[in-house]
Amino acid sequence: MLRTDREYREVVRRGERASTPHYTIYRDFRASAGAGDGPVDRKIGISVGRRVGNAVVRNRVKRLLREFYRHNRRVFPAGTRTAIVVRKAPGDAVLASVSAELIPAMERRWGTKGESSQCRPETSR
Repeated sequence: MLRTDREYREVVRRGERASTPHYTIYRDFRASAGAGDGPVDRKIGISVGRRVGNAVVRNRVKRLLREFYRHNRRVFPAGTRTAIVVRKAPGDAVLASVSAELIPAMERRWGTKGESSQCRPETSR
């Protein structure tokens, strides 16, 4: 999970974007986890604003997106940070409808598992 506000804002600022009617997905590539650390893992952050609904609705949407992440790790390549922003309430969303909306948008933007990702680490000049 993206833990700090700074990390989340960095993904939104520097990341590439994909949009659906209910969600905006930002993704950037992390070159390394730190000095001599092991393999770079994937991270995800979920943001649900107050305009989506009351606390019950927002928490339900967050739980649903975390479950989507657990079931669909293949669309979140290792070494990437992804931020999902809920733009408007998806209504009576279930895992199948969330998957049907997010997976095609992510694959259309960043390719499928077999293809190389469009996200690349920044190179210093």
